[in-house]
Amino acid sequence: MGVEVIDPGLPNSDSGPDFFNAKVKIGENMWVGNVEIHSKASDWFRHGHDKDKVYDSVILHVSGDIDCEIARTNGEPIPQIQLNCPVEIEQNYESLHRADMLPPCYDVIPKISRFAIHSWLSVLQSERLEHKAEAINARLKHCNSNWEDAFFITLARNFGFGLNGDAFEKWAGLIPLRAVDKHRDSLFKIEAIFFGQAGLLEEKLDDPYYLRLQKEFAYMKHLFQLPVMDASLWRFLRLRPGNFPHVRIAQLASLYSNGWGVFSKLMEAESMKAIRDILHTSPSDYWEEHYQFYNSSPRRSKNLSNSSFNLLVINTVVPFLYAYGKHKADEALCQRAGSFLEELKAEDNHVTRMWSGVGLNVNNASDSQALLELKKEYCDKKKCLYCRIGFEYLKQRK
Repeated sequence: MGVEVIDPGLPNSDSGPDFFNAKVKIGENMWVGNVEIHSKASDWFRHGHDKDKVYDSVILHVSGDIDCEIARTNGEPIPQIQLNCPVEIEQNYESLHRADMLPPCYDVIPKISRFAIHSWLSVLQSERLEHKAEAINARLKHCNSNWEDAFFITLARNFGFGLNGDAFEKWAGLIPLRAVDKHRDSLFKIEAIFFGQAGLLEEKLDDPYYLRLQKEFAYMKHLFQLPVMDASLWRFLRLRPGNFPHVRIAQLASLYSNGWGVFSKLMEAESMKAIRDILHTSPSDYWEEHYQFYNSSPRRSKNLSNSSFNLLVINTVVPFLYAYGKHKADEALCQRAGSFLEELKAEDNHVTRMWSGVGLNVNNASDSQALLELKKEYCDKKKCLYCRIGFEYLKQRK
């Protein structure tokens, strides 16, 4: 009796049958239900499925070796099909899982057509945007569906550029943005609140500007009952001075005081130049000669570098464009998010260098984001069976 798979259903990573809501044609009859897979049919009894009503919904049992008949809890027999895995595919699969180096499929990559690679990267880039949109939606719930607030917290987190990301997110969550809005016309007052709540105005320093900020924050703290973050959460080890929290907070203060509706303006921006103009920051003069309070340094502009700007667009602006586009059912915003990624320079990190080293071209930020997704969601999780490159590796003959 022949078996035709109309729809494989959805894979299940939790307890219960391996695939949900599959649709298979067995002989002349169409069945809709769940599918279970085992190496041997007798594993059905060894795993106790014959006594578990959860498995009564199984319409087809797939096994590499049908060594017995199986049944539901009421004794009703379940159709089975024997599906043998070729030895070469099994050996290739085992070699992928045993490999210590990344990526384990490196030798097959040069053999894959450019079209197949491009198609897979497009899927991966979409998956990454979907994952980031899910994170944004979760943050929106904590912000009472206020997009501007959720954007500020996400932007602040990404101003941490990895090492201080968690600290910046915690800090941004403490700031009462509605109260701060009243002082947006004063960069000094914004700096006082931002640095004060970051716990960076708690020392005794003989620095006139620091003392002015300290005095101003003492007043604001009392007025708005502001909490103060533990300054020990900020990390400085192995950071370049331009990435010090003081500099990044000064840049955020400048951006926040520039005007209302940064998020709304960015959602309306149709070019990278427009985005750059919106995200342009000019910290107060004090920071031209400082990376921290008190200790002066040679005069240098503290505007965002090109690489920092690119990362903020990739990790903040583009995901929000995509998430907001989905929220508004505005396909133009979603497409603009993808276009901006293609316009930006590719990220340069150990992951992109790894893929580039085995023959995958990393031409723009769309490619680099796709390859980051590939490593995180497929390589690191050993999901080679779901990866198109892994599929090609399994097919090869050695």
